Amino acid sequence: MADKSLSGLSEAEAKEFHSVFVSSFMGFVVVAAIAHVLAWMWRPWAKNASLVDGVNVAVSHMASYLS
Repeated sequence: MADKSLSGLSEAEAKEFHSVFVSSFMGFVVVAAIAHVLAWMWRPWAKNASLVDGVNVAVSHMASYLS
């Protein structure tokens, strides 16, 4: 019982929970980023498109690495 923390998890259980939490969070971030890109392609929300031209170039450049 001495190896339990305030959460009631052992160190091994805490590390396992942390790894699942981090991978789930990264999956959420990827899905959110894809949703934002798709929403941007559908209906851009910038009033001045010249401000985001650099972002469009960066996204297209990053997309070229994925294909």
